[in-house]
Order: sequence, then C-alpha cells, then structure tokens
Amino acid sequence: MNTFFQVTLADFRESVRAKWFLIYSLVFGGAVILLFVLGVTEARVMGFTGLSRLLITYIQLCVAILPILILISTVRSVVGDRESNILEYFLSMPISLGAYFWGKILARFFLIFIPISAALLGAIVWGMVKSLAIPWQIGGYYAILLGTLSWCFLGLGMVISTLVRKQEWGLGLSILVWLILLLFIDVILIGLMLQQQVKESVIVAVSLLNPIMVFRAGAVLLFDPELTSMGPASYVILDIMGYRGFLAFTILYPLSLGWLFSWLGFSCFKKGDLV
Repeated sequence: MNTFFQVTLADFRESVRAKWFLIYSLVFGGAVILLFVLGVTEARVMGFTGLSRLLITYIQLCVAILPILILISTVRSVVGDRESNILEYFLSMPISLGAYFWGKILARFFLIFIPISAALLGAIVWGMVKSLAIPWQIGGYYAILLGTLSWCFLGLGMVISTLVRKQEWGLGLSILVWLILLLFIDVILIGLMLQQQVKESVIVAVSLLNPIMVFRAGAVLLFDPELTSMGPASYVILDIMGYRGFLAFTILYPLSLGWLFSWLGFSCFKKGDLV
C-alpha cells in the first residue's frame, strides 16, 4: 500500500509540471471566465437564466472536449514510460505491477477531475457573489457526472496505453475513438434509422451504449425532466427507465465502464510485454 501511494504521488507531481496539465486547466478555467465575460448568466435560452444557463453551456462544452483531452493525456502514461525506459526503472524497484498501474490511474483521475471541479466550484462562488440563485442539486449532480465521465475515458485511455507500442499510435487511436463516438451520437444513428428503418427503441438502446450520449442526455435531465430536446427518443427512455432510473443510469453506466476498462487494461498490462 505504501508503494501504491508513492507511485500515485510521484506521477501526480510529474504530471502537474507537464505542459498538458497547464493547458488542460486553462481550457476549463478559461471557459468559465469567458462565459461570465460574455454575459451568459444574463442570457435567457429555453427559459434558463442565471447560473443555470452557465452550467448548461459549461456542461455541453465538456461533452465535446473533455473526452479527447482525457484520452490524449492518458494514452501516453504507460507507453510513454515504456519508451523512455522509466517503466523498466520502476520495475527494478520493489513495486508491484498493481501498485504501479493503479497508482498511475489514481493520480491521473485527480489531475483530470481537480480542474473541472474547480471551474464548477468557481462558477458557484461567482454566482454567490453576484447574488444569483444557486442550483445546488444540479451543481452536485454535474460534479458527479463529470467524475464518472472522467473515470470512464480514463479507463479507456489506460487500455489503449497498455496495448499500443508507440505514443503516436496511441494518440491516433484516441482521436479515432473520439471521432467515432461523436459521430455515433447523431450522424450514424440517424442515417441508420432513415436507411434501414430500424425500430426507434433499438436505435435508442444502441445510442445509450455510447458514454458521450449518456453524458449528453444526463446533462439536460435536471433542467428538462421530460427530455423534450431529444424528441421522440425521450418517450422510449422515460417509459422504460423512468426519471429516477435514468438519472441513476447516467451515473452508474459510465462508472461501470470505467472500472471495466481499467481492469481490462490491468489484465493486458500484466500479460503483455512489460518493457
């Protein structure tokens, strides 16, 4: 257990000094500042105003850029250590494979989650300073939702990092996976429904296998309990799961995927060539 925390702390310190962490923090912190500067809290869209309007915009921004930033920063972890011979150095010490692998995952999760949660907290603090109505329930749910999405793509990134042999391959595969998931939300599914005349219930079920789609639906669920923005698909989702059931699904499904990918990555790491 001691070596586990040592690996976690060492990877955390190293990553904090990296340029990607600075850029990552500036993206989300700057996004919230920019939204305030543009007066998003004073705008009214679909009946939402104040801090609620800013949270909607911020969470939709996370849908687009958070997964790819997580994948790009994570796929370099194991394969990068392997290429630079740092992994061989670690394994020469009395450190178990589990301590090394799970220590890096824990460090990466903190590095990913701290900036986005800090930006969310900063928005709430600013709302309190401006005497805006604070949607505490929505803010808490969004924090959990961002954490589960981060864990999901963190696990996926670790799987890719253990399978590839070069960082360039990992980056290319990460971008490909991200593009497929983004296109799978609308373009592919709508085209499939129009051309093959597949049942709507099947289309909705397949689309909900996509964690980005689940995150996107969960992002508007508290503001739009009827999911009217999703059109007829909302009837299928709410009739089968109900409001509270789908609320739980949007949190538990990405979290379960993250654990599945993490264990798969650890299994590949133990059985593959370590150096």
